[in-house]
Amino acid sequence: MTAADGVRGYHDLRFESVREAFVQLFSEDEELGAALAVTVAGEPVLDLWGGFMDKERTEPWHHDTLVNVFSCGKGVATLCMLRLVQEGLLSLDAPVANYWPEFGQNGKETITLRQILTHTAGVSAFHPRIPDEDLFDWPTMVAWVEQESPWWEPGTRHGYAPITFGWLLGELFHRVAGERMGHWLQRNIMAPMGESFFFGIPDEDHGLIARMTKGEPVRGDKAAQLLFKEMTGNPTGVTARAFSNPMSVLTSANRPEWRRMELPSANGHGTARALANVYGQLSTGNGQLLDNQLLQEAIREQVCGVDTVLKCSSRFGLGFMLSQPDHPLSGFGPSRHAFGHTGAGGSLAFADIERQIGFAFVTNRMGPYVLVDPRAELLVNAVYRAFEGG
Repeated sequence: MTAADGVRGYHDLRFESVREAFVQLFSEDEELGAALAVTVAGEPVLDLWGGFMDKERTEPWHHDTLVNVFSCGKGVATLCMLRLVQEGLLSLDAPVANYWPEFGQNGKETITLRQILTHTAGVSAFHPRIPDEDLFDWPTMVAWVEQESPWWEPGTRHGYAPITFGWLLGELFHRVAGERMGHWLQRNIMAPMGESFFFGIPDEDHGLIARMTKGEPVRGDKAAQLLFKEMTGNPTGVTARAFSNPMSVLTSANRPEWRRMELPSANGHGTARALANVYGQLSTGNGQLLDNQLLQEAIREQVCGVDTVLKCSSRFGLGFMLSQPDHPLSGFGPSRHAFGHTGAGGSLAFADIERQIGFAFVTNRMGPYVLVDPRAELLVNAVYRAFEGG
């Protein structure tokens, strides 16, 4: 059986061309294992999966296969934080130190949740080299965060926090809610929706997880090349430290310790269906997952321009990446009002509130692109052509 022969799932006949585009990824051997889900007006119109969970191609991808979506999880983590804001437990503009006193030192005394969510806090990386095994010990990493100082004056520029975002939000959430974000997420969002998305997976469910693999070595787009040049040319700079400190961040995706731990910035595991349904509900503005007024604030442009860490253009609301349709491989379709998040390696999930579309693509064959992977871009374009009857 080829991967293309193994594509399974459901799709509305209006989206037959999208299914064909998904199958084509496997036919051209660009894909190992992947899933694609789309909702319109909060209702599923497409839910497909195919390929294999492992590089040896011995385990077929199933409807309940979980995959590490890396930074796609930031959108889910953001939703959790905004729910605490909605409940009056957190303020976007009060100092984080009000809730987490140990955080308020070394220049971080006035940093707010809004600054963390907009990547303007300056705590995008650790200055000292962090021992690899510290990654898996939450109290130790929280202590490193507390000792850290900002790389720039908070609020004066924006620079993506690929990994530290997880401890910043996760510990703040724990201090305010009294429980870990992963537990709260299951009880309050995923279980009521009947969906599967996790920060921290019990050992007995590790057999559901697809193994991450690297694709064929390619150079990637200009943004990826510039990022690589910055990381190798300035190994103690904020960009290199943000993505590779501790170094185990780059090498642990298939380790049980990584799957077991909770790191909302980078180790969310789930299905495309779960992500599409979350964004599908948000796209309708029905208030089921988040009050519409707070949602509108969250997807209002907060920062835009050259990112201090990514070295390319980025545009953020509160925690959500915003569409940049004028920039190659950085848009979520044609709408400037789309919002969501990309994930390292190729995963992508977003909502388009103009058309009430929820979209998610997840994969275990990692590509080298900084923002939107060409595979995801191909599928996004196919969805919009089908939606508009083209």
